[in-house]
Amino acid sequence: MKKIAYTLAAVTALVAGMASDLRAEYPERPIQFVVPWGAGGGTDAVARILASVMQEELGQPVNVVNRTGGSGVVGHSAISNAAPDGYTIGLGTVEITMMHWQGLTDLTYKDYDILAVVNQDAAGVMVPANGDYQSIEDLSAAISNAEPGAISASGTGQGGIWHVAMVGWAMALGGGADQVKWVPSEGSASAITEMVAGSLDFVTASLPEGSSMIDAKRIIPLATMGEQRDPAYPDIPTLKETGIDWSLMAWRGVLAPKGLPQDVRDRLYAAVETAFRSNEYQTFMQERGLGAVWLGSDEAKAFIAASDVAFGDILSAAGLAK
Repeated sequence: MKKIAYTLAAVTALVAGMASDLRAEYPERPIQFVVPWGAGGGTDAVARILASVMQEELGQPVNVVNRTGGSGVVGHSAISNAAPDGYTIGLGTVEITMMHWQGLTDLTYKDYDILAVVNQDAAGVMVPANGDYQSIEDLSAAISNAEPGAISASGTGQGGIWHVAMVGWAMALGGGADQVKWVPSEGSASAITEMVAGSLDFVTASLPEGSSMIDAKRIIPLATMGEQRDPAYPDIPTLKETGIDWSLMAWRGVLAPKGLPQDVRDRLYAAVETAFRSNEYQTFMQERGLGAVWLGSDEAKAFIAASDVAFGDILSAAGLAK
């Protein structure tokens, strides 16, 4: 009996050691990197450069998958609902601190393992080069004087961050949440395309998301909603410079399903930080005018929790909360 007990103990130890060795081999297959917004937009661009560097660090392909729809709900749900095994992660956006206030989903930032915040950008205002508005003062005056809904805009889904940016601006001008007609889109890229085609008066999104069209002189950036001017666009004023008391910043962060094993979490965190600090990522972000901002797990969680509270207040004031 003692021999049997010793044998069982040895087998148990061997199996435990084998299981530990297997976990240490993560990742053993490709990783899916979910983007809740459309291809060609800022979130998609940030995810793709992160993925390209992370896969060098992890030794496995990191495949970006765009899961659009529901004003960000579809993609964020895909991240949260995946198995917490490290083979599905995602680039979450500020909308995760907004959607539940609007009654779109029960998801909150608490439903994820937050790895890091990797980017922050101010909202911006862009118009078609052949449009009616050549300055932010012109457009602000038009919004103030127009009948509700006479002027149209887009940049994201209904209730998304760029929608809230526009609503806050309209309210700061003395209008209501419906002063400008908002046309929902799957992201800034599609909204800018529609604007250039003549379907919209303006787009609110980060200026870097319109950089190719700005460089081609097909659209004109009029202002940013940051506290300071964007270093990539030093000639473009902030709204506050024109006397409008409104600012708004968006963020993007790497999220995983809640409950990652600690060894997997540590491996992913190291890969994300290595990618963020790489020359490839920093150069990419600088060339496109995107804000490379690092907040590690604990700092990111505190920042996102504060963002959640702030947007609850903003959305309630704008009449967009339920």
